Amino acid sequence: MFRSMVLRTNGTRRRPCARLLCGCLMTASLAARQAPAQPPAQPPAQATPASAPRVFGSSTGVVLNFVKPDKTADFEAVVAKLKEALEKSSNPQRKEQAAGWKVYKATEPAAGGAALYFYVVDPVVKGADYSVSAILGEAFPPEQLTALYKQYSESYMSGQNFVNLTLIADLAK
Repeated sequence: MFRSMVLRTNGTRRRPCARLLCGCLMTASLAARQAPAQPPAQPPAQATPASAPRVFGSSTGVVLNFVKPDKTADFEAVVAKLKEALEKSSNPQRKEQAAGWKVYKATEPAAGGAALYFYVVDPVVKGADYSVSAILGEAFPPEQLTALYKQYSESYMSGQNFVNLTLIADLAK
């Protein structure tokens, strides 16, 4: 099975990102069957949601987001606001984060029917906080942040899995 992921498909080489996503899809499917993912941190009663910092411990990271099928538009709307927050940030670290951060949606549903979204971060900015609420909190006023966080957290079916990846082989080299 692994061989089919890394060899040629229809006569063309798959890009490294496609291999990564295939592996993540298999991992996500197994993870969803084995143990429930942790939901995102719950917002406190105050106007500005606070969350524990989300820092990757490797040079490449993936976040698996298990979203309710009827809430994909809400999730994607918050991702658009996340992009806006990163673009308008005056913090150079946020610009660097945006440069290596991509968001994908799996074509197939995950276990339990969840829509599966991937945050693929390559390269990771060492020591940078990737928590969505922290980034949104830097860009939007508290009343808008509270609404965005509610929209974001209510879109989750079973939460997120943060995955630190270690490269063991670059088959293109």
